[in-house]
Amino acid sequence: MNNQALRLGTRRSKLALAQSGQVAKAVSQVTGRPVELVEITTYGDTSREHLAQIGGTGVFVTALRDALLAKDVDFAVHSLKDLPTGQPDDLALAAVPLREDPRDVLVARDGLTFAQLGNGARIGTGSPRRMAQLNAYARNHGMTIETVAIRGNVDTRIGYVRKGELDAVVLAAAGLGRLGRIEEVTDFLSVDTVLPAPGQGALAIECAADNADLVAALGELDDPLSRAAVTAERSLLAALEAGCSAPVGAFADLLADGQIVKEMRLRGVVGTTDGSTLVQLSTTGPVPETYDQAMALGRELAAEMLAKGAAGLMGERAQ
Repeated sequence: MNNQALRLGTRRSKLALAQSGQVAKAVSQVTGRPVELVEITTYGDTSREHLAQIGGTGVFVTALRDALLAKDVDFAVHSLKDLPTGQPDDLALAAVPLREDPRDVLVARDGLTFAQLGNGARIGTGSPRRMAQLNAYARNHGMTIETVAIRGNVDTRIGYVRKGELDAVVLAAAGLGRLGRIEEVTDFLSVDTVLPAPGQGALAIECAADNADLVAALGELDDPLSRAAVTAERSLLAALEAGCSAPVGAFADLLADGQIVKEMRLRGVVGTTDGSTLVQLSTTGPVPETYDQAMALGRELAAEMLAKGAAGLMGERAQ
């Protein structure tokens, strides 16, 4: 029995370490081997620029992938929404564990919900996707809000609210959950209000494609329905030729009849950051049983969105 420790490459942020620690425990259980965390600094962690400016896609991932290819680490854990849509041939996406809450959440002053914020509320987010949908929602409900571009870790973002600089910030539910801070949420934003980023709430466990034993062992942690959903969402993103910085939201969920899951519904949205124009469509089909079927679902919806004018909205970048 091989008892040598497996090396797990992770970003250094509190959130990355929290989620990598959870995966390390699970991997240790399925392999019977100890797992040690190897902290790696990525360009996205050190750059002070807004994500939309530095390219968004891959800035948190490249250094981890380089460490995998150099055999400095055995496997890596990413937030799936940070992964570029193209998968390198020499790396395997060995597992997508059961997805956590995909929703965006509000952390607002005085325990307020989004509807209670009132006119003129200043809401912080670094995401053009969130800006587009929050502004559109406000516009449709006769509210005026101001979205303010921010970045930084969870503490920094929530700090803007605590210090009174902003009325609220928008974050991912899954991240706060993994940090044990879900009680700070003042409003869970329904996916009907704000569609999450493709893959939001899911983790990706990646290793070298030629390490068949490790690919198989990590595969024990894979949740097929979570994988099918995020594959369809990311296929939509890829077909819209959108990087992570583009204002694209996508969410695939399962439609059940009683206990029996019948179909998968994929929803997509792309819009201008001021919320004045949104293209939002959905498609429903049989639950994908293969990678190709999940990819096809995403491509099909992307084609409909492009036909409705999505392409003209893709060039926008948050300034």
